[in-house]
Amino acid sequence: MLSEESKPGWKSIPIGGVLLEPGSALKYKTGDWRAFRPIIDQKKCSNCLLCWIFCPDAAIIRLDKSVDVNYDYCKGCGICANECPVKAITMAEEKR
Repeated sequence: MLSEESKPGWKSIPIGGVLLEPGSALKYKTGDWRAFRPIIDQKKCSNCLLCWIFCPDAAIIRLDKSVDVNYDYCKGCGICANECPVKAITMAEEKR
């Protein structure tokens, strides 16, 4: 156990939310803990890109005439499915 004298003080602890290395988010694939995954029905998709705009994790990938999901970073929040005006995105239970 650390003694009171060896514990770091508030002045020596870095401020939270500081990016010490630019581009480091690419190293941390955050999609492996989701409970639901978005499935895109390409036949229904109107390519409005609302899912791409509203995705908080930038996990929606723009293709030439459609979109796809980068499951390495998708956390399964369902915002894309909620915002899709043509209901081309459904949330399916993640199978492990």
